Amino acid sequence: MGKLAVLALRAVLVALLTGSLFVQAVMVPLLAADLEGLDADVAHLRAPIVVITLLGLVSAQVILVCVWRLVTMVRRGTVFSHAAFRYVDVVAGGFVAVALLVFALGVVLAPGEAVAPGVVLLLGGVALAVLGVALIVVVLRTLLAQAVARDVEAARMRAELNEVI
Repeated sequence: MGKLAVLALRAVLVALLTGSLFVQAVMVPLLAADLEGLDADVAHLRAPIVVITLLGLVSAQVILVCVWRLVTMVRRGTVFSHAAFRYVDVVAGGFVAVALLVFALGVVLAPGEAVAPGVVLLLGGVALAVLGVALIVVVLRTLLAQAVARDVEAARMRAELNEVI
């Protein structure tokens, strides 16, 4: 990965993390205040919606930090090591958590007339798409495991060859 690509990815990660912190600090309290003015029949949705939103933001922030660490490992040339698995596992788990939170939001909004049924269906589709991203990360983790195993095997063979020479 070139220096320009690493720099560009880090700029995107900083922008996303800054934006998520802004949403967490400013927009979520505004959302909670807006939900306060709802009718009595949907007022019970306020707390679950705010909690799900906050947990989703925290999950996204954890994913961003882990991707930052992986980019650092790529830049240093240490990504093909067992230390990378910890971050990849957290990224996959973070995407699963986000998918479950989006699904939970759909479940919270489904009963009653609070939102149209199409919105609930759309949230189900988003949850499925995010779960698909988690599965892609799991597949990439398998590829990383194969690369690490080959790197270890190559190092062992190099050591044996050095002993012979």
